Amino acid sequence: MEDTKNSILAAVEAILFSMGEAVPTKELLNVLEIDEKELNEAIDALMAEYEAENRGIKLVKLEDSYQLCTKHKFYDYLTKLVNMPKKHVLTDSLMETLSIIAYKQPITRQEVEAIRGVSCVHAINKLVEYKLVAEIGRLDAVGRPILFGTTEDFLRSFGVTSMDDLPVITPDKIEDFRQQAMEEINIRVET
Repeated sequence: MEDTKNSILAAVEAILFSMGEAVPTKELLNVLEIDEKELNEAIDALMAEYEAENRGIKLVKLEDSYQLCTKHKFYDYLTKLVNMPKKHVLTDSLMETLSIIAYKQPITRQEVEAIRGVSCVHAINKLVEYKLVAEIGRLDAVGRPILFGTTEDFLRSFGVTSMDDLPVITPDKIEDFRQQAMEEINIRVET
């Protein structure tokens, strides 16, 4: 009997935790296939457990539903976490795509792909998600492809105040890049 009580308790906790929102009593009764008395006992036991001083969550009743929530005294920590700037990892692929967009903007995805020689759908989507790149218009051509450009977040992230502050690529640098690309092509062909 005690084992059944504990499994009901654990099941209620698992359901409320997983759902993340208020779950109506009626649904809990249907899913757990128990009567109201058993559910009330489980809820009371869980509430008592969560009311302990060393717990960060509590079980609350909202009309005819129950939900697991954070205790009010821990809201400051959650606020700090939510407002904490997220660090995004820029892979080589993302950096290459971002560089092309930064120097050639406004530019379409197809133009970026022509320069890189590979599909850039994922890279551009990630850069948009990171708010480093945004849609800035549409090209007046067949299909009206999206034009991409950098954002203010890009400027902030790279510590520049305007696009004019980006390093200038001199002709000798372009030649160095061309040589490196040719060497990479030869290496790939040999392997």
